[in-house]
Amino acid sequence: MEEVSIQPKHYLTCLWPGMAELWWRGRLSALPAAIAFAGVLNALLIAKFIYSDWLSGGLVMLACWVVIAAWLVLAIRSIRELPLLLTPRLVSDEPDRFPEAQVAFLRGDYASAEDYLTACLSIEPRDPPALLMLSSVYRHTGRLHASELLLSEIRKLEVAQKWDLEFQTEEARLERDIEARDQDGEEQDTGEQNTGGQETGGQETGEQNMGEQDAAELAEATSSEHADESIDEPGKRIKASTKESRRAA
Repeated sequence: MEEVSIQPKHYLTCLWPGMAELWWRGRLSALPAAIAFAGVLNALLIAKFIYSDWLSGGLVMLACWVVIAAWLVLAIRSIRELPLLLTPRLVSDEPDRFPEAQVAFLRGDYASAEDYLTACLSIEPRDPPALLMLSSVYRHTGRLHASELLLSEIRKLEVAQKWDLEFQTEEARLERDIEARDQDGEEQDTGEQNTGGQETGGQETGEQNMGEQDAAELAEATSSEHADESIDEPGKRIKASTKESRRAA
């Protein structure tokens, strides 16, 4: 385990139970401990100096010694855990996978880079370089929405202020890719509409041609029927005159 140089001012957050985790890591799970310690301490001060007749002096003194002992235990534990809170990747027993993630990213192996970055973030979830690289991996693999969400979460971290230039660069690249995706979608929609219009026009033209052919065939059939009738009329007249002549005879 590597030695981590910590400034004396960092230990001030260890004097109040739960303050170190709240201050350096933003863990809300430590907030109940800090509030409970404040409540117990205020209750003892009130019972000792303001309403001293509430409890007997011996009971108040015993409660004070219990609180002091609990405070010492919690403070010592916070001091021992402070390196893990400040630089968890340096003091962790797990190997640092960030250099391997960089090599995989530059090689274009985004799946391996994502695995290495996930291992890094399991140790240090608030590491700006790893988070920025993971956002870039999402962007290169087409997960633009996930990249955008991750960038919005990085912006909320106070430790990311030193990486503001890299953050702005990645944000600009993401906006460029989103615009390119939207343009491609619009062009695809336009092409589909044009294709659909051509198909519809072709169908309408075919239907019109079929209608014209049907009309022509119907006209031909009608004219042929009229022609047959005109041809049959003289024959009918001859037959009728023959019959009349036979009757007269």
